[in-house]
Amino acid sequence: MPVVEQLVEFVRDHYRTTDFVPLHAPVFRGNEKAYVVETIDSTFVSSVGAFVDRFEKDMAAYTGSSRAVATVNGTAALHVALRLVGVGQGDYVITQPLTFVATCNAIAYCGAEPIFIDVDRHTLGLSPTALEAWLSEHANRDDAGQCRRREDNRVIRACLPMHTFGHPVDIDGLLRVCHDWGISMVEDAAESLGSTYRGQHTGTFGDIGTLSFNGNKIITTGGGGMILCDEEAGKRAKHLTTTAKRPHTYEYVHDELAYNYRLPNLNAALGCAQLEQLDAYIADKRQLAANYAACLDGSEFTFFTEPEGCRSNYWLNAVICSDLSQRDQLLKVTNEQGIMTRPIWQLMNRLPMYSNAPSGELPNALWLEARVVNLPSSIRTDHAGEA
Repeated sequence: MPVVEQLVEFVRDHYRTTDFVPLHAPVFRGNEKAYVVETIDSTFVSSVGAFVDRFEKDMAAYTGSSRAVATVNGTAALHVALRLVGVGQGDYVITQPLTFVATCNAIAYCGAEPIFIDVDRHTLGLSPTALEAWLSEHANRDDAGQCRRREDNRVIRACLPMHTFGHPVDIDGLLRVCHDWGISMVEDAAESLGSTYRGQHTGTFGDIGTLSFNGNKIITTGGGGMILCDEEAGKRAKHLTTTAKRPHTYEYVHDELAYNYRLPNLNAALGCAQLEQLDAYIADKRQLAANYAACLDGSEFTFFTEPEGCRSNYWLNAVICSDLSQRDQLLKVTNEQGIMTRPIWQLMNRLPMYSNAPSGELPNALWLEARVVNLPSSIRTDHAGEA
C-alpha cells in the first residue's frame, strides 16, 4: 500500500470515523459546562471573577512560574510581555522566520522591528549557533552594555524564540547567547503548554513567557493567553492589561497608556476545567505521536520527534517530506480524502509587512518550509491515551 494511503487509513482507524478529520479540534469532556453555568449564575461573566483568579493560580502552579496573568489572547500576552522587558519604538527584537504571524505582530505593536535568524532542524526553533554568528558579524555592545545593530546603531532589546508545535528550542544555548550580548528573552510558549526542557516547563526560562489558549491549542478557553513571570513583573502585567486603572472605591483613575487585555471570567471557567484534564490530553497526544512514528517507520517520510532532553506535548504532529513536490502531493491526497493536513507557515520575511526587516541567512528555515506537513492531532474523545 502506498504510504499516503497507509497514512489515511491509519488516521481513520485512530479516530474511528469515515467523516472529515480536522487538524485539531477541542474536546470538552470534563467540568466545562458546570463551571460555565456556575459563572453565569454568579453574574460575574466579565474580567472580574473567581475563575480568573483560580485559572491564574492553577496555571502558575502547573508551570512552576512565580506568577501567571491571564489575557484575552496569546498575542495580547506577547505584546505585554515585550513591553515588560522594555521593547519600544525603534527597537529590534530577534526572532525566527518560521513561526505564526502573531509572534511578529506583537513586536510591531510595540513600534519595534523583527530581525529574522535561522532555526535548527532538530528543534524547528531559533538556532543559538545562527544567533551567535549573526550578532558577531552585525552587532556590538556599547559602553553601557546595550546590544546595538552596527548598521544603524539601533538597540537590539530582546530575543523572542517560539517553541514550534510544542517542541522546546535549545533554551540553554539561547540563554547563553542572550546573556553574553545583554539581550532580554521572552519565550513564545503559545504551543507548548505541558512541554518541558530538562524537566522544567517551557515559558519559565526567559525573563517572561507566554501561553495561548486559542480554540486549536492543547487546552482552550475559546480565546485566551497567559503571561508567566515573577511577582514584580506580574503586578506590572496586571496593571497594563487592566487599562492601567489604579485601585479606588469609585473614581476612574488611569495613570498611563495601557490595554483592555483581561480574560473574561467565562473563558477562565472553561480554562479551569480544561486544565484539570491536561495531563490526560498530553498522554493521549504522546501515544498518537508514537503511533504515527510507527506507522511511518521505514517510509520516505520522517516523523518529527521531540528534541533530546525534552518532553514535548506534541501539540501538532509533523512529518518532514523529501522535497516540495512530495509535500504538495501529501497535502493534495490527504485533503481530497477528507483528512485535514497543512503545510508549515510561510516564512515571516516573505510577508509584505516584514519583507524589509533585517535577516540572516535562512537555509534551515527555507528547507523546512518546503517539507513540513502537519497531521491530524486532535485528542480522541473516547479515551485518554498513555505514554
